[in-house]
Amino acid sequence: MTSSNWVKITVEGPIAYIGLNRTDKKNALNHDFVSEIIQALEQLRNEDRIRVIILHSLSDVFCAGADLEALKRMQSYSYEENLDDSTHLKKLYELMYSYPKTIIAQIEGHAIAGGAGLMSVCDIIYCVPDALIGFTEVKIGFIPALVSVFVTRKIGEGFARPMMLSGELYASQNLVHTGLITEIVTPDKIALTVKEKALMLAKHTSPQAIAATKKLMTLTHHLPFEEAMQVAAKANASSRESSDCKRGIQGFLDKVKIFWD
Repeated sequence: MTSSNWVKITVEGPIAYIGLNRTDKKNALNHDFVSEIIQALEQLRNEDRIRVIILHSLSDVFCAGADLEALKRMQSYSYEENLDDSTHLKKLYELMYSYPKTIIAQIEGHAIAGGAGLMSVCDIIYCVPDALIGFTEVKIGFIPALVSVFVTRKIGEGFARPMMLSGELYASQNLVHTGLITEIVTPDKIALTVKEKALMLAKHTSPQAIAATKKLMTLTHHLPFEEAMQVAAKANASSRESSDCKRGIQGFLDKVKIFWD
């Protein structure tokens, strides 16, 4: 697998690790860094042997958010130029949210502003107890624009509004009840815990079913009830024709354990 300047790809069996490696800037996001993350995900998308992606940091901070030096330079840009850059980040978040493989975030350091957004679009999130999570944009006159869409979908306005309007940082263990964090794991155990979870998912979940389920959840979230149910019914019918479903049902009827990796 090909790594890049700020992204390191490591493959271990059915797992691909995407390591954020812009360590001198606390993995702050700029246009080129976002491009490298997108390229890594696109490179892994059609690798059938890769079943689960683990997104993690190679420094003590997961991601400090947007690169403020880059944002300062862009204040002199036209609206169209700024919209182009914003749309580029939008592409990354949408890619991760609808990605056909399970993405696990392994958070071993602070995830702030856009970094918390990057974390939030992952499917499963493991976090160490001392990591601070927050959407601090309003404290510098900025807004959590793109991330607000995904975070509100994930945890609802009741939890999202206080976080985004206060700009406060929260200890990760205080966010499990909101649904933003999946599980808190101590630093000495998080790498092994995440790897074991990834291997379990690779072994016991169908790749076709994972891709179809993520696509369905993405499509139906804000549809009116009847329209969402119609989309779901069509997805149900299509799924019955998939080779994975045929294999899984036959294995169940034959009392044969199915392993998908």
